Amino acid sequence: MTSPNPSLPSETDPAEQARHALGWLHTARFLTTAAQLHHLPAYALPEIAFVGRSNAGKSTAINTLTQQKRLAFASKTPGRTQHINLFALGRQGQTDAVLADLPGYGYAAVPKQDKIRWQQVMANYLVSRENLCGIVLMCDPRRGMTELDEILLDMIRPRVEEGLNFLVLLTKADKLNKTEAAKALSITRLQAGGGTVQLFSALKKQGLEEAALQLWNWTHPESTP
Repeated sequence: MTSPNPSLPSETDPAEQARHALGWLHTARFLTTAAQLHHLPAYALPEIAFVGRSNAGKSTAINTLTQQKRLAFASKTPGRTQHINLFALGRQGQTDAVLADLPGYGYAAVPKQDKIRWQQVMANYLVSRENLCGIVLMCDPRRGMTELDEILLDMIRPRVEEGLNFLVLLTKADKLNKTEAAKALSITRLQAGGGTVQLFSALKKQGLEEAALQLWNWTHPESTP
């Protein structure tokens, strides 16, 4: 895979830059799926991992960001997806970054042995994937950070402290009033350990442009104004 070294428009208008970032995300297409880490392709392209508890709205957020209805498969039985799915990004058939959709965690109906196996796979991926440049954690603000989210935060904290980008998307923000939203932001920022926290609603497209621009800047630091 090669990168054409794209750049943001020369204009400093944030709205124009956000539209450019959204257009880039819209190029997302399926690359490959892997049940184990050694099945993942090796490349030097920057990779962004999407993680989150089952039912936190991860697949919906990915589909909204890429403006595609079924890029990430939202199963009617949460927790059943047990592969890492990779999606290539880049204009004109080129690939300059990759999105990694990791299995949702914490769903009670998943057999215990599968939970253990996937905890190990995810831990190894998040700790050891060399080209990982950022992590996006989906969290339902009505439930807040769960114990499993806290475990994940502890796992990635050393890499975040070393400079790994980290974003928490508080999904389903349309279900909160202003007071609840402000409280959720305040609490999660204290818990995020250096990560950025923002409200996000797939239904209302809230936070869409801000998140898209962040993902672009993570993967194209040389083109950031």
